[in-house]
Amino acid sequence: MIAAAPLSVKALEDSSADLAVFVYEDAGLAGAKALPNALKNALAAKLKDEGFKGGAKEIARVELEAFGRVRRVFAAGLGKKKAAGSETFRRAAGALLSSVRGKREALAVVCAEQPLAIAEGLALASYKYEEYKKGDADKLKTLSLVADAASKGAIEKACAKAALGAEAVFLARDLVNRGPSDKTPKSLADLAESLKGHGVTVEVIDRKKAEALGMGSFLGVARGSAQPPAMVHMVYKPKSGAKRRVAIVGKGITFDSGGLSLKPAASMEDMKCDMAGAASVLAVFKIIARLAPKAEVHGIFAAAYNMPGPDAYKPGDVLTAMNGKTIEVWNTDAEGRLVLADALCLAAKQEPEAIVDLATLTGAVVVALGSKVAGIMGNDRRLVAAIQSAGERADEPFCELPLVEDYKENIKGNIAELLNISKVKGEAGSIIGGLFLQEFVSGIPWAHLDIAGTAFAGGDWASYSPKGATGSPVRTLLEWLESL
Repeated sequence: MIAAAPLSVKALEDSSADLAVFVYEDAGLAGAKALPNALKNALAAKLKDEGFKGGAKEIARVELEAFGRVRRVFAAGLGKKKAAGSETFRRAAGALLSSVRGKREALAVVCAEQPLAIAEGLALASYKYEEYKKGDADKLKTLSLVADAASKGAIEKACAKAALGAEAVFLARDLVNRGPSDKTPKSLADLAESLKGHGVTVEVIDRKKAEALGMGSFLGVARGSAQPPAMVHMVYKPKSGAKRRVAIVGKGITFDSGGLSLKPAASMEDMKCDMAGAASVLAVFKIIARLAPKAEVHGIFAAAYNMPGPDAYKPGDVLTAMNGKTIEVWNTDAEGRLVLADALCLAAKQEPEAIVDLATLTGAVVVALGSKVAGIMGNDRRLVAAIQSAGERADEPFCELPLVEDYKENIKGNIAELLNISKVKGEAGSIIGGLFLQEFVSGIPWAHLDIAGTAFAGGDWASYSPKGATGSPVRTLLEWLESL
C-alpha cells in the first residue's frame, strides 16, 4: 500500500501550497468561507474564462494572485447543487487528488462544506497497490484542508476519522489485491496474531482443534488443499467494560477454484478476492482499539483454499457442521456457505446480541444488484435497518432481499438435512445462500451481507477506489460499531 501525504489542517494564510476548491454547476463555489470575497470573484472570473462549468468529474486549473503571490488553483466540479450529497464531494475530492498527486508537491483544499466526505475522498484516493509493481513516484508531500477559526475543530475531527477509516480500508484492499499463493490461511492467522494487545485477544483454531470442535463443514472445504486451514477468533473488549456484545464473521476463501465442480478459467481470474469478508474483519480489528466502540466485538473468519486436490470433498459427500446439522454437497463451488456455517456456529456460541456476516457469496447478487450495491438479508428487522443506515452514512448502499420461507424446501437434502445449493436451478441464488446460513445462527439476530459485487472492481469503481479491491464494506462496519 502506498498513500499520498497525510492530511493536516491549516489556516489559509499559513499555507504556501497550491489551492483547490469545489464548484457547483449552478451555485458557484462550495464552502469557500475561508477565501476573501475579492479572491472568490477573481477565481470565478478566471474559471469562466477557461470555460469551466462545474460539472461532475470536471477538473480545471487556473493561476491568480492570492496572499502575495501567484498560485495555481484547482477547481473540482460537483454538478447541480440540489443533487449533490456526501458521495458527490467524496468523488470530487478523489478526482482532485488523482489529478494532482503526480504533479504538485503541496495542496491546500478549501472545504467548509462536507469536510468528512472531502477528507475521505482525498484519503481513499491516495491508495496505490505496489507490492509487485512500482508506479510513478508521488510528488505530493503536503496535503492540507483549509480551515477558518469557526470550522477548524470540525475539519480536524473529519481528518482524523477519514485517516482512521482509510487505514482500515487500505489493509482490506492490500489483502484482497495480493496474489492468492501469497495469502495462505496461515498468513492471515499470523496477521491476526500481530493485532493482539490494546484490548484485543486472538485464538487461532487449527485443523486439530477444528476437528475436536466438530467443524466438519469448514474442514470439508479445506480437504483439497495442501495448505492447512485456519479458523480465527479475535475479541475486542473496551477498557471501561461493555454492556453489549456483537460478532462480525467473514468468509476467507483465499482462492476459489470451484473445487471438483471446477469453475471455467475466466471465472477464476479474480477469485483471489474470495476472502474479502475475512479481509474486512481483519481491517476492522487493525484499528478497533483506536475506534474504541463501547461494545465487546468478536471477529471471526474462516480461512481456507477451495482446491481440487487428491482428497478434495466431492459432490454427494455429507458434511456435519459444528451444530450437528448435516449437509449434502451438490456443488463444491458453493463452498463459502460451508465455511461460514461453522464460523457462524462459533459466533453463536459467544451469545452475542447480533451477528453480521460478510461474504463474496454469490454471483447471483451481482446479476441482481450490479457492482455498486451489496445485498443484505437477515432475521431481524432492526439489525438489518441499522446496517443499512450505517451504509447510508458511509455511502455504501445495501439492498434488502427477502428470506422467502417457501424457498427453504429447495435446500432440504435427500440423504442429509440440508443441501448446499438449491434443487431449483438458476433461481434466487442469493436468497438461497442466506436461507442456508440462517440455519447456523441459533436464532440470534443476524444479518448477511453479500458483497460479491462490491468488494472487487474490474474497472475504476469510483474516483477514490482504483481497479481491484475496493475495501467495501469496511467503512459501513466502522459506522455500525461506532453507533453501538
